[in-house]
Amino acid sequence: MNANETATANTGSDERADLLEALGKQRHFLRFTTRDLTDEQAGQRTTASELCLGGLIKHVTSVERGWAAFIVEGAAAMPDFNKMTEADFAKRADEFKMLPGETLADVLDAYEKVATDTDELVASLPDLGAAHALPKAPWFDADAKWSARRVLMHIVAETAQHAGHADIIREALDGSKSMG
Repeated sequence: MNANETATANTGSDERADLLEALGKQRHFLRFTTRDLTDEQAGQRTTASELCLGGLIKHVTSVERGWAAFIVEGAAAMPDFNKMTEADFAKRADEFKMLPGETLADVLDAYEKVATDTDELVASLPDLGAAHALPKAPWFDADAKWSARRVLMHIVAETAQHAGHADIIREALDGSKSMG
């Protein structure tokens, strides 16, 4: 039985395929903003924001990796955001930048590996409804739980949001647009 057949058997629909298709589309739009760019351009800030294209992809890679680990391991896979230090937050801020020695090709390769790992995880999950308590963070309700399904919807939304940011950054960089 392949992943789509498993999804149909487990949920009565093609829910897994729908989730992966939506995520794949947003991943494509995010990656597309970096077409034909140099490493220098991928690291360039074009707005008042600290964001750059390479940094956005690094961030989305980290977010997807973290949430995929959450699906398997629960809150233990993520930091306790209430206990993070200034140094922890500074390290996290590096996700949004192209650091010296980083290349766009390496950033895109890392994103592709995480995408493949997430897709394989989704195909193999016995139950999209399995839930874990969320990690401790000021932006989560204390007793909230998210199912694997909810986490995947969050990853899709996060990727789409940052693909929109990336489109603005790219247009400010050289006038190129993802659409239109």
